[in-house]
Amino acid sequence: MKIKYSIVDVFSQGKYTGNPLAVFNNSGNLSDKEMQQIAKEINFSETTFILSDVKNAGGFDVRIFTPNEEIPFAGHPTLGTAFIIQTEIVEEPVETLILNYKAGQIPVSFNQDEVIWMKQNEPTFGPLLDKKIVSDVLNIDHEYIEDDFPIQEVSTGLPSIIVPLKSLEAVKKVNIDKEKYFTLIENLEAKAILVFSRETYHSENNINVRDFAEYYGIPEDAATGSSNGCLAAYLVKYKYFNKSEINIRVEQGYEIGRPSLLFLKANERNEKMNVHVGGRVIKIAQGEWFL
Repeated sequence: MKIKYSIVDVFSQGKYTGNPLAVFNNSGNLSDKEMQQIAKEINFSETTFILSDVKNAGGFDVRIFTPNEEIPFAGHPTLGTAFIIQTEIVEEPVETLILNYKAGQIPVSFNQDEVIWMKQNEPTFGPLLDKKIVSDVLNIDHEYIEDDFPIQEVSTGLPSIIVPLKSLEAVKKVNIDKEKYFTLIENLEAKAILVFSRETYHSENNINVRDFAEYYGIPEDAATGSSNGCLAAYLVKYKYFNKSEINIRVEQGYEIGRPSLLFLKANERNEKMNVHVGGRVIKIAQGEWFL
């Protein structure tokens, strides 16, 4: 038995940039164990499995696996999988698609400028974290962390710890202490840590980001749509740019040689927050997986 799969680069700025993703078609007959083994073998930050070409409740059923475990939602897998569904299953231009995850239904829209957008879940804001404890995990002086904004757990489907840093230099200095990291997340829902600064490598971008999730088998991620959705909600909640609406460009992955570009839109209206994360997808390869 064999199954078709594709490799795409998500949040790409051109071939071999962004975050690579493997997408498997018609994989509903695979067991949980087989999906996990395949994800471990590929060893990308995530691998997705489209269970069927047939819609269910208006959307396509999809499962996501990191090298270590299944997760209920993730950002770059959403955009990359939607791209494959549109080009290889639907096979015609569409304005929107819905992906069914364990975290719920995620709508995806396609624009003429080739940017694909996902609307993430309504954000939830968890506990605040101590600056000194987090700085020890990051292996940086606590003075590098912003004073005017908190460190907080945020979720739009997959929770992340959001850490505001004062400079690009501070972002570059981060070097996760694994022992302290696992101690920190032991009693937290969030297993990923996103650090950011308003200083960037490129002046046309608004935020620089790094994201760490050793718990999932991802020491550092090239582009993290889920955590950046959490960041977008955080920026709006705390009016980081002195307003309750953002439309920004985020750079990520430079420290690991996978420069990525993400687009974030978010606003708060009538006590409800809307979060959208977008990016470009490029297909790199396709093949057959032997089972």
